[in-house]
Amino acid sequence: MTKTQQFEQQTKALIDNIKKVCANFGLGNDGNEFKVITQVFLYKFLNDKYVFELKKLDKRLSDVDNWEDVFATFSEKEVAKLNMRLKPSVAKIRPDHFISSLFNSQEKPNFAEIFDTTLTDIAKDNSDIFSVLTEGGEKIVLFENLSKYVTDNRDQFCKAIVNKLVDFSFENIFDEKFDFYATIFEYLIKDYNTNSGGKYAEYFTPHAVSKIMARCLVNGEVNNATCYDPSAGSGTLLMNLAHQIGEDKCTIYSQDISQKSSSLLRLNLVLNDLVHSIHNIIKGNTILDPYHKQANGELEKFDYIVSNPPFKLDFSDFSADLETKANQERFFAGIPKVPAKKKESMAIYLMFIQHIMYSLKDDGKAAIVVPTGFITAQSGIDKKIRQKLIDEKMLAGVVSMPSNIFANTGTNVSILFIDKANKGDVVLIDASNLGETIKDGKNQKTVLTHAEEDQIIDTFNKKEAVDDFSVVVSYDDIATKNYSLSAGQYFEVKIEYVDITEQEFDSKVKGFETSLRNMFSESKTLETTILQRLGHLKYEK
Repeated sequence: MTKTQQFEQQTKALIDNIKKVCANFGLGNDGNEFKVITQVFLYKFLNDKYVFELKKLDKRLSDVDNWEDVFATFSEKEVAKLNMRLKPSVAKIRPDHFISSLFNSQEKPNFAEIFDTTLTDIAKDNSDIFSVLTEGGEKIVLFENLSKYVTDNRDQFCKAIVNKLVDFSFENIFDEKFDFYATIFEYLIKDYNTNSGGKYAEYFTPHAVSKIMARCLVNGEVNNATCYDPSAGSGTLLMNLAHQIGEDKCTIYSQDISQKSSSLLRLNLVLNDLVHSIHNIIKGNTILDPYHKQANGELEKFDYIVSNPPFKLDFSDFSADLETKANQERFFAGIPKVPAKKKESMAIYLMFIQHIMYSLKDDGKAAIVVPTGFITAQSGIDKKIRQKLIDEKMLAGVVSMPSNIFANTGTNVSILFIDKANKGDVVLIDASNLGETIKDGKNQKTVLTHAEEDQIIDTFNKKEAVDDFSVVVSYDDIATKNYSLSAGQYFEVKIEYVDITEQEFDSKVKGFETSLRNMFSESKTLETTILQRLGHLKYEK
């Protein structure tokens, strides 16, 4: 077992231990369980990160085993100087807020209050850097009182949590890279990634899809890029995009209507060394009130946009508010109708596509997960959007994914790639036959191999035509096909010819004649038998 694998096992074991504590105190499968687990995990991570950075700055702390005793001798002035030298992305933790301090305070009365105060004080001390904003400007801070979610034995609950944290350290894994933290993050929220009562209802974008989107969007050196997701969820797409560009070469912007999503995205940013972007994470309604704007009030334009928007949603309470002149340009193809009987089936994703097209810079690029039906719809808003993409030459390509690539939705999906600078050909890929089907809980899920992921990415980036897999077509070709973006409609129908001799030809013809004569004979026999039996039928009352 490698060092990284060992750390991964230990980190997952910590998460499991926190979940066990929650279960033992009545929070198992409770809607608030995820708040406790994610916030405790983040507290531990920030605590250890602070200590890790202190030790790098001062050898008196790094060269001894009892660093806390040494640190306790530092004056307030010395601590303040060290804090000033820390990177802005490091949360400042007071000595009395260390996990070790909590551990040593367990015998004090009202320990739950001490525990809660520790977390809320850390949140206040670091609110300028680590707070998520609502569209109204309210700050959602790092931590809240967690003991309130337990009805009885709150002191014992908080002690049990601290006891799970004290013997574990993140210090050995801060040098790990994206793949490690992506795995840990997915494990951290895996029990809340279902659409059922009390669970975190987010469609978690599979890493294969996220990786394909990022690597097809970013192909070469990029600097100072702005990256945006208008329906960010927990940030899987943004994290893959930032990793492909370089975490220090991009700034993240997002908006999502869910406070849970925004909190989890913040955690994802902390884990992936993107703390500098936390103040751009907005909790709010993107379609009704997009937050990110320029100084003149116009919507901000971005270099890269990624999105896996909700496909269907009841937007009936807000749709009338969108019928304004200001939104006519943004929603150029129109606003989907609200179904009279099933309001929740309103095709909200069509509004996200239009919002994304409007929010791109003149040379911007985007990748959007869409229902595969979008790429061939013969009328309505779907076709109007495709027509604009073709007529204004801003489509890079489409990748149609295998069925069940998302385990929790049966909708077939494709990835729509937009590139406002692409005035050349368009690549269309049909990857629907790739992958293998596995069981994921009660659902079937299709999983791509790394080789298949690379096949899609390389074919797209090289704009290669591969038999029965991909085609490279012009904008004019697409227009003549009624703006269809389905690769299958452009595949050539090939008929294979085999040279045979005259004798082989005569032999095959005679074989066909013999077979037909036999079938005709059997048909006559069957005809006679049926007529005879019909003649014997009699009417009886």
